[in-house]
Amino acid sequence: MQAITVRDRNAGLGGMSLTDMPHPHAAENDVVVRVHAAGFTPGELDWPGTWTDRAGRDRTPSVPGHELSGVVVELGYGTTGLSVGQRVFGLTDWTRNGSLAEYTAVEARNLAPLPADIDHTVAAALPISGLTAWQGLFDHGRLTTGQTVLIHGAAGGVGSIAVQLAREVGARVIGTGRSAARDMAFALGVDTFIDLQTEKLEDAGEADVVFDVIGGDILDRSAALVRPGGTLVTITMPPKVRPKDGRAIFFVVEPDRARLTDLAARVRDGRLKPVVGAVRPLAEAPSAFAPGKRTPGKTIIRVTEDRTGDRS
Repeated sequence: MQAITVRDRNAGLGGMSLTDMPHPHAAENDVVVRVHAAGFTPGELDWPGTWTDRAGRDRTPSVPGHELSGVVVELGYGTTGLSVGQRVFGLTDWTRNGSLAEYTAVEARNLAPLPADIDHTVAAALPISGLTAWQGLFDHGRLTTGQTVLIHGAAGGVGSIAVQLAREVGARVIGTGRSAARDMAFALGVDTFIDLQTEKLEDAGEADVVFDVIGGDILDRSAALVRPGGTLVTITMPPKVRPKDGRAIFFVVEPDRARLTDLAARVRDGRLKPVVGAVRPLAEAPSAFAPGKRTPGKTIIRVTEDRTGDRS
């Protein structure tokens, strides 16, 4: 099969290439998925799990990408809850070969059934962004009706879903981003938008929950915007500056089949619309990792158009 691989940590993007790889093996409780569409996180080449397994051993050449939508083609020993030919979407393990490949082996518990009326390209934009948004807002931020939430990167992959989820529960939403993201942020439902290029973040006012996906100076300055008793939540790094009278939480998204199923239901009935940005073929995945012009939404890699055996 063909896959995008990385071999040399010091080579950066230059070390990514489209190569031939052996067909993956379905271990106990695994499934092998024929990948139709895949998502990735630009910073993956800096993650230890991209280069080593759970025991810290080198596992290169490795396949990046941790979001997928596709069809089950093989079941491992003891696997239950999914069947061959079933449409699925979800997360791959951080320390195993990922989704930028024609086939990948995944723990069955990390996948959820994908309804027939949701396109694979849309589904591939949901796992990390959707679960991160939900866990950040509600599991860690404890956002409730009537509160105010400040969401950084409001038009990005995580932020765009977080805005919609926050609006649905009746929260007031302040969004931030670059000037080009303003119209998209308002279309998603923000009440106020702060242009981080031309406006002062401090003008946003206080919020019960601040959800950070940017890090650095923005994360440090965000601590002062948390109301007493509120929460600063970030996915970038442990906060160095904490709210004076509140909580500060750094977390890594966790797989959750039940929540993925819930997110898919929201997409089906129109309550949630993932913002898909550029869609590129597998061969162009290395260039998609490259820093460049920022676009709203999430870049998706379309791996295959073949729908043979695809059923709900």
